[in-house]
Amino acid sequence: MKTLDQQIATAESKLALLRSKKKATDTRVKIIVGAVVVKAALESPDAAAKLAGLLRDRVTRDLDVKDIQQLLASLDKKAARNG
Repeated sequence: MKTLDQQIATAESKLALLRSKKKATDTRVKIIVGAVVVKAALESPDAAAKLAGLLRDRVTRDLDVKDIQQLLASLDKKAARNG
C-alpha cells in the first residue's frame, strides 16, 4: 500500500501531465485558428488590411515584430489591391 506522500506524488504527477496536455491542446487551437485567419486575410483585401492593422497594434515585442514582417508585407500587398 502506498504511503500518503506517495499518493500525493502520484496525484501531482497526473495533474502535471494533464496540465501539459491542456497546454499542448491550447497551443494547437491557436495555431489552427491563426492559420485559418491568415489564409482568409490573404484572400480578401479588406480582411488583409484589418489583420495587418490588428497585428501592428497588438504585436509589440521586437522579436515578434521582426518575425511577422514578411506576413505584414504580404497583407499590405493584398490590401493595396482594394483600391
